[in-house]
Amino acid sequence: MAAVVFIVIVLAAASSGAIFKPGEWYETLRKPGWTPPKWAFPVVWSILYVMIGYAGWLVWTTAGWSLPMGLWTLQIVVNALWSFFFFGLRRMDLALVDVAILWLSVALFIVAAWSVVPLAALLFVPYLAWVTAAASLNHSVRRLNPDA
Repeated sequence: MAAVVFIVIVLAAASSGAIFKPGEWYETLRKPGWTPPKWAFPVVWSILYVMIGYAGWLVWTTAGWSLPMGLWTLQIVVNALWSFFFFGLRRMDLALVDVAILWLSVALFIVAAWSVVPLAALLFVPYLAWVTAAASLNHSVRRLNPDA
């Protein structure tokens, strides 16, 4: 039953990206040359969401409500809000604050989960790398489009 709950939570978070899509506004923005191709985002996020859900389930089944589980909960909520801020409200500044909180919560989860379930911590390492790139992209797009 816990696995089903984690699947639902992760799907709910992922759905924010389906609800608040890049669209025409994003297409008109200037982006750095190193921006990943469009197809990379759904592919990478799909893999990451599976890893995020599995890591959360591992921590839950091992430690229940604990510091790592609190950090897992924080990161999934903050993760879901990013698309709303960036694409929904078109507030790149709020999205940048959000992604900074996301980065910190993911990094803290890795540290906290390491002593509980090392595999859960390791599953978050690619996520931290992707969030680092996403934060850099968010910052770069904001810098290149100060009036957007």
